[in-house]
Amino acid sequence: MQPLPGATAVPPWKSVNYRQGLWPFLRMKISILAFLFLMTVGFCTAQMLSGTVRDDRSNQPLPGVTVRVLSTSRGTVTDARGYFLLRDLPTGRYTVQLSSVGYRPTDQVIEVVARSNTERDIRLQPSVVQLNQQTVTTSQRVESFDFLRPEVTTVVTARDLRQRVPRTVPEALFGATGVFLQKTNHGGGSPFVRGLTGQQTLLLVDGIRLNNATFRSGPNQYLNTIDPQSVSQIEVVRSSGSVAYGSDAIGGIVNVLTRTPQFSDKAGFMGSVFGKAMTQGMEYSGRAEVGYASATVAVVGALAYRKFGDLVAGRGLGRETPTGYNQLSGDVKARLRLSNRLVATVAYQDLQQDSVPVYHKVRLENFAYNQFNPQRRQLTYARLEGFYNRPLLKSVQLTTSWQRQTEGRQSQKNPTSAGIAAPAVYERDETTTTGLTLLATAEPAAIWRMQNGIEWYYDRVGSRRDDVNLLTGAVTPKRGLYPDGATMSSLALFSLHTLTLNKLILTAGGRYNAFRITTPESSLQATIRPSALVGNLGASFAIVPAVRLVGSVQSAFRAPNVDDLGTLGIVDFRYEVPNADLQPERSLNKEVGVKIRTQRFSATVLAYHNQLSNFIGRVRAGRDSIQGYPVYLKQNSARAFIRGLEAEAEYEVVPGWLAYAGGTYTYGQNTTAGEPFRRIPPLNGRVGVTYQSSTGWWARAELLLAGAQTRLAKGDQDDNRIAKGGTPAWQVLNLNGGYRWRSLTVSAELQNLTNEAYRTHGSGVDGIGRSAWLSVLVSW
Repeated sequence: MQPLPGATAVPPWKSVNYRQGLWPFLRMKISILAFLFLMTVGFCTAQMLSGTVRDDRSNQPLPGVTVRVLSTSRGTVTDARGYFLLRDLPTGRYTVQLSSVGYRPTDQVIEVVARSNTERDIRLQPSVVQLNQQTVTTSQRVESFDFLRPEVTTVVTARDLRQRVPRTVPEALFGATGVFLQKTNHGGGSPFVRGLTGQQTLLLVDGIRLNNATFRSGPNQYLNTIDPQSVSQIEVVRSSGSVAYGSDAIGGIVNVLTRTPQFSDKAGFMGSVFGKAMTQGMEYSGRAEVGYASATVAVVGALAYRKFGDLVAGRGLGRETPTGYNQLSGDVKARLRLSNRLVATVAYQDLQQDSVPVYHKVRLENFAYNQFNPQRRQLTYARLEGFYNRPLLKSVQLTTSWQRQTEGRQSQKNPTSAGIAAPAVYERDETTTTGLTLLATAEPAAIWRMQNGIEWYYDRVGSRRDDVNLLTGAVTPKRGLYPDGATMSSLALFSLHTLTLNKLILTAGGRYNAFRITTPESSLQATIRPSALVGNLGASFAIVPAVRLVGSVQSAFRAPNVDDLGTLGIVDFRYEVPNADLQPERSLNKEVGVKIRTQRFSATVLAYHNQLSNFIGRVRAGRDSIQGYPVYLKQNSARAFIRGLEAEAEYEVVPGWLAYAGGTYTYGQNTTAGEPFRRIPPLNGRVGVTYQSSTGWWARAELLLAGAQTRLAKGDQDDNRIAKGGTPAWQVLNLNGGYRWRSLTVSAELQNLTNEAYRTHGSGVDGIGRSAWLSVLVSW
């Protein structure tokens, strides 16, 4: 374009139009260059942490080691070369925790420097000693080293579960120090912890309450509603735990931790197939599992089916019919890393058992059949964890859960002598539980760690009963075992503290819990609002690094539940009637002991005394009988105490060879009634020797034994599951062994080699006789 005559020529770059068109172009160029610069700087300053994990003895790389960066959401597992890699870690000082079955957990403090790849060669020490070596979560609701704690925890590890392959979760605890297993039926299994079970022992699944408003006062079958192949570890806190977990934790806590998928920097799929068979058709089990893991997503899901035939007992007893049942289960758990600070976990579990016979009722109480059908538990929960690593907020965890336990009971008495058919009785109880827990951890000072939380649970009970005349088909609806529509709610505040003062560790805590229990039916319309305030104090002192003195004082409580207030019907060998005038049970537990831990030797010895007050016991209601059963109701009528001694030890005689032993003595007295406390286990324990090869072989010989229990309460004498005069002593010898090679694990066991005829105290079925099982696990 030519300039107008007389006009001064303007350079193109000075023209307004040019500048207006150029500026957006330059802005775009500058933005692109800035973006590229930032990306380059970001790439150059991105930090990585990598390393190789090896066996300290053989120098061989270790695959499958869990690597966690504490106080963050980061973590991974080592690959087939023992190699791990964590990308994009901010600069700073981290504690990296490494753990693998059969090796001592190791913490490494690592400094991550800007614009570098921090690499480490890490060695793990193999160990056959497990006692006092574990990291546990139950006692303080966060991970802590068991040896340092004042509390004593019995741990069934992942190695135990893989090698012993228990038939059920309760049977995984058989022989464990401080725990005694009672089995009313073959589909049950109720752990006694310090002489208490049922309502006085708290059961948890991944830290979520399994106990609900309809938990019975005696032995129950609910711990058997968890698939044993889904479990990674079982922790039994052998002392009162009401401060951390609330009602019911008077004798102790059993926390079943299910397997959690791990993140992996290298994305990929994995899976496994499991099968197990037992002689004489006593068990056929199978489970298929598939999963996926990446740096941000980890998920695993499984289906399992188990067919349990009738139990075959020891010498002279033979096959006990009916005791067999079928079981179908499924579970899935997923973890999502939302950011470097946030991890979400979502899980669902579903297990159903069909036609589970109550053997002693068929055998001893004139029933044509008596069974649980169905027995089902469904649990879903979501957990959000935030890691902030600040003095006043190290981490926060929010858990919401929904659980439903369905219990169907079907029974019919045999015809009378006159040939009159009894009606068939169909009962169904359904308890739905909603829960919400908020837990925050902090370290206000280097010596002070605390956990503060709020917890809420709400139970709703549905209960019904139909009596069916099988000749006419007539159905007569009746009141169920519990008031239909009954509810129970719980709201609690709690605070747990740990002070580490050189050789001395002090613990303290407190909880306030308020309840509202409602029974809505017209004949028993009642609402009670009990509450409880409990606390604890504990100390652990290192005489020398390998020896610690431990002691604690804990108060605990159990709020009356719907089972206490509203039961109407046949329970065990009696007929119960309701009573709404009840208050919480109380206990005060004192214990003192010593823990020892060296490279080759570990031991724990502990003595305790648990004082029980306001204890809810059954008393005769004055009527002679209903339906042929004596009539009882519950009252806050008893004071009692339980004391005992627990001891266990492990010693690595030579590398790979471990000798171990454990024993439990329990003494209980109902001081109000002037008689022994009910269902106290006899003196019991186990001794054994095991060989653990570095090449994957293992072998174990174990002797389980129990003394006679002839010290019986009046209720024990009336219990048809207990022989007249008490339960005889018994000894059982088992041999176990197997081989693990890459993706294949083979396990086998010879049970009760002497074919001993025995029964654990208070059980309704006998122990398994001479038998064998074989299991195969293939993973990829």
